[in-house]
Amino acid sequence: MTGSEPCDACGDPIEEALARTVQLNVDRSEVDSQRLCPSCFADWIERYRTEMQPQARGDDEIRGDSDIIVD
Repeated sequence: MTGSEPCDACGDPIEEALARTVQLNVDRSEVDSQRLCPSCFADWIERYRTEMQPQARGDDEIRGDSDIIVD
């Protein structure tokens, strides 16, 4: 296989055409970069969706600026 490198998550070799790169940037500086196979990428997307999805709030809770933090 030409152009195959290991997945950063599971270590299985992946073809370049199937690889997905996930990059985390903070203030335009790269903090992390991962090269993932399609299966690990799908797992990463699901984990991101689950962890970043706002938690359900009760109807009696005020929805306002209470989550905004200003230094």
